Amino acid sequence: MGERLTRSDVEKIEKEIEHRKLVVRKEAIEAVKEARAQGDLSENFEYYAAKREKNINESRIRYLERMLKTATVISDSSRDDEVGLNNTVTLYIEEDDEEETYRVVTSIRGNSLAGLISTESPIGKAIMRHKVGDRVCVRVSEDYEYYVVIRAIEKTQSEAEDTIRSF
Repeated sequence: MGERLTRSDVEKIEKEIEHRKLVVRKEAIEAVKEARAQGDLSENFEYYAAKREKNINESRIRYLERMLKTATVISDSSRDDEVGLNNTVTLYIEEDDEEETYRVVTSIRGNSLAGLISTESPIGKAIMRHKVGDRVCVRVSEDYEYYVVIRAIEKTQSEAEDTIRSF
């Protein structure tokens, strides 16, 4: 099974592929040509660096195309009173006696350091489709679990600032 992507994720990936094919690929090919023209390739660092960048771009294109080919497109809609994709959720973490705010996103955009939690993460799986006031068990492993209380759910209007995570 491939990635679970929203229609918006698919559009962003298609735009990145197009940009990489039409802009980045041309720049990379030109950089390789310029470096090759400098002469002896056995000691030409610029040539090897340009080839490496060209190969990285081609690998990224293949990766994204494969991702789209195997992806499942999912809906990002949810009821107004429950946690769903692209919602900003405030959680009270009982164990730490703290509140934290996260935005629930697809796995391709997950970045916990930026406050974006994936629906595939333990906390994302646990809180999906729950409502304000629900006390939810987050099972991290067989040996460790903790409880959170959903304090607030805010529908997010735009995801224009989001980017697809590079690997």
